[in-house]
Amino acid sequence: MPTETKPGSVRERLLAATEDSLRAKGIRATTMAEVAEAAGVSRAWLYRHFPDKASLVGSVIVRLDAAYWADARAALAGYGSFDEQLAAGVRIGRATYDDPGALPLRLRATEPEEFEACAGAGVRELVPDLAAFWLEFVVAAIERGEVRDDADPVEAAEWVARSLISLATVPGNTLDPDDAAAVLRYVRRYVLAGLSPAAPR
Repeated sequence: MPTETKPGSVRERLLAATEDSLRAKGIRATTMAEVAEAAGVSRAWLYRHFPDKASLVGSVIVRLDAAYWADARAALAGYGSFDEQLAAGVRIGRATYDDPGALPLRLRATEPEEFEACAGAGVRELVPDLAAFWLEFVVAAIERGEVRDDADPVEAAEWVARSLISLATVPGNTLDPDDAAAVLRYVRRYVLAGLSPAAPR
């Protein structure tokens, strides 16, 4: 019988056990019972944290993305201007799933329906989380005069998050998101248009 005395937070142990199972067996073959046992908790305790498999797997997908964005924070800090940071953010976001060894990419490719169902359950907070990630960059851009000083930083960060999610993931006819120069022009012309100090107030 599993115990609840292993070190580490219960949530972290559950997420780590789920990630291990996903790497070994994929979404379909991962079960709540096996995850609970591997994490050293009862199934009832697992269900206190995650009401169903989709929310559990979705949380792992989001966590993997969060780790990626933590690395991205350091990369973006190396760019000198906000528009360059935004364009780099699109490239970084697109590259998240381009690594053949990346677990989310493998799951998306091998189990697309299951991935979509679980990712949808786990990304309810994607826009708020990504906006929180961009907030410090928005504030710095306001301080440098690249974004108008009366812009609400929280609203501006959400606008950035929504724009970059779209640019990185939704195909279109007028922009090649893999063309760095084109993305930078697009960001300058459209994404920053409402945030520019020259924009109508």
